[in-house]
Amino acid sequence: YFGYRADKIEVPTKTNQIARFIPEVPYYAAPPISNMLAGMLPFGSVCIELFFIMSALWLHQLYYIMGFLLAVVAILGATCAQVSCVMCYLQLCVEDHRWWWKSFFNCASAGLYLFLYSIWFLASKLELVGILPVMVYLTYMSMISLAFSLFCGTVGYLSCFWFTRRIYGAVKVD
Repeated sequence: YFGYRADKIEVPTKTNQIARFIPEVPYYAAPPISNMLAGMLPFGSVCIELFFIMSALWLHQLYYIMGFLLAVVAILGATCAQVSCVMCYLQLCVEDHRWWWKSFFNCASAGLYLFLYSIWFLASKLELVGILPVMVYLTYMSMISLAFSLFCGTVGYLSCFWFTRRIYGAVKVD
């Protein structure tokens, strides 16, 4: 209902109907590697806090620093926004205009690092006996990792969308 009532998104420039040729990028700038490199920074910004949260969840410890958690989430959002804008700028510099999904997956790949961290946490800190507790743990952590990916990817996409509108809005076309 609200989507139909909203105004259409106006783009600041006029686009050509014929897509431009996109030159080849180096191997480290290709999507699988660039996604993994870009996902390290958002995960690294919350890595220490994840240990305390996962200890509170799975080791029955008390988590009492909610104000610090809010600051860490703000740092995570700022890190996702900055990483996404830098990766989008580097992509636009090599004339690759397909930034939409790449901006999402650059930051959403941090969820894969969270899942790998949860497997390390399972192997090193938890002492689960049997297959059922391990499956429950992996199921919950996969859902948490997916939610983390969606949060990071959405922040990355929205910041990249704002960034491209700002830089192309500043271009004067005569």
